[in-house]
Amino acid sequence: MNPAKKKNFKIEPFKHKVEMDPKYAEKTWKILEDAIHEIYNHNASGLSFEELYRNAYNMVLHKYGEKLYSGVVATMTQHLREIARIVEAAQGGLFLEELDVKWREHNKSLQMIRDILMYMDRTFVNNFNKTPVHELGLNLWRDYIVRSPKIKDRLLNTLLDLVHRERTGEVINRGLMRNITKMLVELGLPVYQEDFERPFLEAASDFYRLESQQLIETSDCPDYLRKAEKRLNEEIERVAHYLDSKSEAKITQVVEREVIGNRLKLLVEMENSGLISMLIDDKYDDLGRMYNLFRRINTGLQTMRELMTAHLRETGRQLVTDPERLKDPVEFVQRLLDEKDKYDKIIQQSFNNDKMFQNALNSSFEYFINLNIRSPEFISLFVDDKLRKGLKGVSEEDVELVLDKVMMLFRYLQEKDVFEKYYKQHLAKRLLSGRTVSDDAERSLIVKLKTECGYQFTSKLEGMFTDMKTSRDTMQGFNSTWAGAEGNDGPTLTVQVLTTGSWPTQSGARCTMPTEILAMCDKFKMYYLSTHTGRRLTWQTNMGTADLKATFGDGNKHELNVSTYQMCILCLFNTSDHLTYREIEQATDIPAPDLKRNLQSLACVKGKNVLRKEPMSKDISEDDVFIFNDKFSSKFYKVKISTVVAQKESEPEKQETRQKVEEDRKPQIEAAIVRIMKSRRLLDHNNIISEVTKQLQARFMPNPAVIKKRIESLIEREFLERDRTDRKLYRYLA
Repeated sequence: MNPAKKKNFKIEPFKHKVEMDPKYAEKTWKILEDAIHEIYNHNASGLSFEELYRNAYNMVLHKYGEKLYSGVVATMTQHLREIARIVEAAQGGLFLEELDVKWREHNKSLQMIRDILMYMDRTFVNNFNKTPVHELGLNLWRDYIVRSPKIKDRLLNTLLDLVHRERTGEVINRGLMRNITKMLVELGLPVYQEDFERPFLEAASDFYRLESQQLIETSDCPDYLRKAEKRLNEEIERVAHYLDSKSEAKITQVVEREVIGNRLKLLVEMENSGLISMLIDDKYDDLGRMYNLFRRINTGLQTMRELMTAHLRETGRQLVTDPERLKDPVEFVQRLLDEKDKYDKIIQQSFNNDKMFQNALNSSFEYFINLNIRSPEFISLFVDDKLRKGLKGVSEEDVELVLDKVMMLFRYLQEKDVFEKYYKQHLAKRLLSGRTVSDDAERSLIVKLKTECGYQFTSKLEGMFTDMKTSRDTMQGFNSTWAGAEGNDGPTLTVQVLTTGSWPTQSGARCTMPTEILAMCDKFKMYYLSTHTGRRLTWQTNMGTADLKATFGDGNKHELNVSTYQMCILCLFNTSDHLTYREIEQATDIPAPDLKRNLQSLACVKGKNVLRKEPMSKDISEDDVFIFNDKFSSKFYKVKISTVVAQKESEPEKQETRQKVEEDRKPQIEAAIVRIMKSRRLLDHNNIISEVTKQLQARFMPNPAVIKKRIESLIEREFLERDRTDRKLYRYLA
C-alpha cells in the first residue's frame, strides 16, 4: 500500500482593506505640535505622555515619520527664535542669567519631547540617518541661540570680561560662569573650544604678556616668582571652578610661556636677586619656588643648572687659588666641606634631590679641587688635624660623619696616589708619637679607603698598624730580658720596629746619639737580631721622641718631651753652657735643615725656650751661639717642645714628594700596559693610551707623555715591539 501524499497548508492574509482617514497625519501632528508648545510654555502638567507617545508611535508606524520629524524641527526652531529675542533683549548683567535660565528650561523641555518621540528615535531616525531628538535640540540651540549674530560676540565678550575682572581682583558669580561654560561643553567640545577657549587663551596670553613686562620692571626675582606662582595657582583654581578640565594644561602653558618662559634668562641673571644671589644667601624657599616653576619649561632647569655650575666653578676656583686661603690647609679643606654642605642642603631642600643638579655639583667640585696641585696634601693635613686633636671628645656618629665628608672630597681627587703618599707620612707621625685620637677612627678611615680603592691602596697602611702591635710585643720581651740585669738609674728605651716599604722612612736620616743612649740601642739590636735572623736594623732618628729630666736655676725641675734630635742637642749642654751652631752641627751630625728647625724650637719659641740664642732673631744662622737658659720656668712640670715645622711642605720637600710619586707611578703604568697588551696582543698607540688611562684613573690620571715613555722602556726591555709595517702598532712579546 502506497503512503498518502503529504499536503502543504498555507494561511492567506486577511483580504479586507482598512481605509485610513486622509486627515489622520494632520490631526495627529496637530495634537503633538500643541503638546510641544505646551511643554515650552511650562504647561506640561496637563498632558498625557502615554497618549502622546502612542500618537507619535502611530505616525511612524503609518509611514509619516518624515512629517513628524520635520514638524518637530520647525516647532523647536520657532520656539528657539523666540527665546533668542528674549535673551538678546536682556540688559547688562542679566544677559548671562537669562541665557542660563532659558538653557535649563530648554534642556527640561527637550527631555520631555525626547520621551514622547522615543519610538521615532529608535526606528525612523536610525533607518534614515537623521539626528536624534536630543542632539537635534542641542544643535538648534547652538545655531539659533549661541551662534546667533546678536548673541555670539556678546556672549564671548561678557565671559572674557568677567574673567578679566576676576584676574584684576573683583569677585564674580562663579556659579553662573560654570553653568554657561558647561552649556558650551554640552553643545560639543568644538563649540567650547572655538567659541570660548581659543579666544580665552589669546586674551590670557595678552594679559600675562603685559603684566609680566610690568612686573619684571618693578619687582626683584623672588617677588616676581611669588607673583608668578600665585597667578599659576589662580588659573588652575579657575579651571577647577568653572572651566573644562581639559583647559588646565592649555592655560597653564600660556602662563608658563608668558610669565616664566619668555622671562627665563632675565630672571636667573637678575642682578642682586637672581639665582646667584639666592645661592649666596641660602634662600631655600625662593630657590625651591624657582625650581618648581622652571621645571615647567623645557630649558628651565638646564638654564638654572648651567648658571649654578658656572658660579660654583668660579667660586671654587677662587677658593683653591687664593694665596691667603692656602696659608691654612685645615681652614682650606673646611671651606670646601662647608661649600659642599651648603649646596647639598640647597639641592636637598630646594631642588628635590634632583640628580642632574647633584651631578653638576660633583663635576664642579672635581673640576676646581684638582686645579690646586696641593689639594691631596691639604686633605691629608685636614685628616691629620682631626685625628690628632679635632675629634677629641666627639661622638662616634660625628666622627663617622667627618670621615665620610673627607671620603667625599677624596673621591673628587684625580691624584689619589699623592693623597696616599701624604696620608702615609701623617699617619706614621700620629702612630709613632701616640697622638691619634682613636685607633677605631684610624681603622674606620682605612676601611673606607679600602672600599673605595681596593686592597692594594691600603695594604701598607694596614701593615703600619701590624708593626705597632708587633713592636709592643717585642718591647715586652726586651724589657723582661734586660730589666733585671740593669738598675733603674739609666735611660729607658722604647723601640718601634718598622717594616721597610710600609713606612715613609728616610734612608739618609743620620745623627750621633749620646753614648748612654747608644749603649741601650746596641743592647736592643743584639736582642732583636738574636730572635729574628736574617734582618737588618737601621735607626730612624728623625722619627723618634724622648723625655728628658732637666734642672734649671733655683732648682727648678721640669720634664721635657722633645724629639730625638732635640735630645741630642740638649745633652751636649750637660758638659757645656754655651755652644756655637757649628759645634752643635759637628757634635750631632744632624742634617742642616733638621738642625735649624730643632734649634729654632728650643731657642725661639716663647714659653719653650730652654736655650737662649745670640744674637736674638727668629731665624737660625751658622754664626749663632746657643746658651743654656738657666732662667727657664713654666707653670707645668711636663713641657712639650714641638719641632717648628711648616704645616705644609717646603718647596724642596714638595718637589721630593712629587718625584717619589712619579717614580711610584712608573711600574703601575708599565703593569697596566703589559696587562692590556697581554690580552690584546696587537694594539695601536692611541688605544693603549685610552685603555691605560681608563684602568688607572681611579688612582691617578696618567700623563700621555709618561705612558709613551713607559712604552719605549718596555720596547727596550723586549716586552713589546713595534709593527714593521705600521710604526703606530705595538705587538706583545710573550
